[in-house]
Amino acid sequence: MTAASIGATGDARLTGPATAAAVVLSYWVVYDRFPRLGSVTRRLAARIAAGSLLAALVGFVTASGSPSLIVFFDGTLLAAASIDLLLLSATILIVRRRFSAERKVLKIASLRKRHDVELTLDNRSRFTFHLDLIDDLDQSWSAEPASFGVRLKPRTRLVLTYRFRPSRRGKFSLDGLHLKLRSPLDFWWRYSKYPIELEVYVYPDMAQLRDYAILARTNRLSLLGVRRTRKVGQDNEFERLRDYTPDDNFRHMDWRATARRNRLTVRDFQVNQSQRLIFLIDCGRMMSNEAAGIPMLDHAINAMLMASYVALRQGDSVGLLCFSDRIHAYVPPRGGMRQMNQLLHAVFDRHAALVESRYDEAFLHLRTQCPKRSLVVLMTNVVDEVNAAQVSQYLSSLVGRHLPLGVLMRDHRLFDRADRRAETRSEVFQAAAAAEILDWRHQVLVDMTHKGVLALDVFPEDMTAPLVNQYLQIKARHLL
Repeated sequence: MTAASIGATGDARLTGPATAAAVVLSYWVVYDRFPRLGSVTRRLAARIAAGSLLAALVGFVTASGSPSLIVFFDGTLLAAASIDLLLLSATILIVRRRFSAERKVLKIASLRKRHDVELTLDNRSRFTFHLDLIDDLDQSWSAEPASFGVRLKPRTRLVLTYRFRPSRRGKFSLDGLHLKLRSPLDFWWRYSKYPIELEVYVYPDMAQLRDYAILARTNRLSLLGVRRTRKVGQDNEFERLRDYTPDDNFRHMDWRATARRNRLTVRDFQVNQSQRLIFLIDCGRMMSNEAAGIPMLDHAINAMLMASYVALRQGDSVGLLCFSDRIHAYVPPRGGMRQMNQLLHAVFDRHAALVESRYDEAFLHLRTQCPKRSLVVLMTNVVDEVNAAQVSQYLSSLVGRHLPLGVLMRDHRLFDRADRRAETRSEVFQAAAAAEILDWRHQVLVDMTHKGVLALDVFPEDMTAPLVNQYLQIKARHLL
């Protein structure tokens, strides 16, 4: 064999793999540039690379001088890949006509709770579909499992289930199912989207309201941190008989009922009803910080809903005003448990905005819309002198006409820095700065109290019970 023939044979041996690689690379470039058309799977690329290398090695080892083995292998593989690509194109046409999907899920979801979703896939054709499936969920949601690999046999219906956990409130649109169709030999895939439009409303978790209702019926509200408040004076209208608890007044004991039931029984009297409670929730930049991994605004909304539920059960009217640089939502004060739906709908899609809050507009709206005396609860956070001066000024302007209550949320970072043992020079300065800010914050609360404003200074995650207790104490002392 001459050197020229050997060179020609070597070139021929390399021509097969090069041709195969060029064909696959061309497919890959086209489909990578237009991903919605599809792409080559790793299986096809691995087959061509491994097979061509093996055929080339066999040719060199045998020194046959003939590239027929390489040509045969590459030709067969490329023919199979081409047929597989045609089958995938036909499958896509069939899927569009003979495939359907349905999603079953509740349209109302609770924040940070797991919810079940049922997907029904229906193949009405005579062909088998190989596909990967992902539902169109919001990026902030977590799903278990996140995707499915499905082999859908002819004329069959398949039901898939998964669970999702929303981590943000609001209104979300689910547009459809993302499908990744695979060819029969798994050499190619193509992207498709099956439209299933659905809107899901994520509301704050209402489990705390259910817990309150259950514990209220069994006189165990202390488990939620709600204290029984001793009334100043006496409301004379009898409401009901109930079992005695250790913090009840013996003067309210009903001895006849005790003897009849063979159980200590006390009389309950109705408190003043038809009073008004209005919440002002700051949705500006002051409420964008997080506590326990949850935005301060979410803590404020949860506490507001709980206090509103208690007030409505007491027969009072509850209203709401959400604001930042403008008025976002206003719910006029009304009584009855149906008011809870109005409050929920007003806050479920409210999020803190990085803007300066306009307290002047909020309190002007309050004066024009709510002239009757009410308990006005402002829920906010103070971090600088300008913000604190506005809060103190506008709350104190309500004294006399209304009963103002300022709920200021603490920042864990300040308290942790002030309480932490300082070991370096930098930590000493940081602790001193944090302590100075906390002293200033305490003085703000003292000044508000001297002006006749009630004040609560609490950590956001612990705000619910103190707020409810403050409301019950105001009712018991007849401050409204």
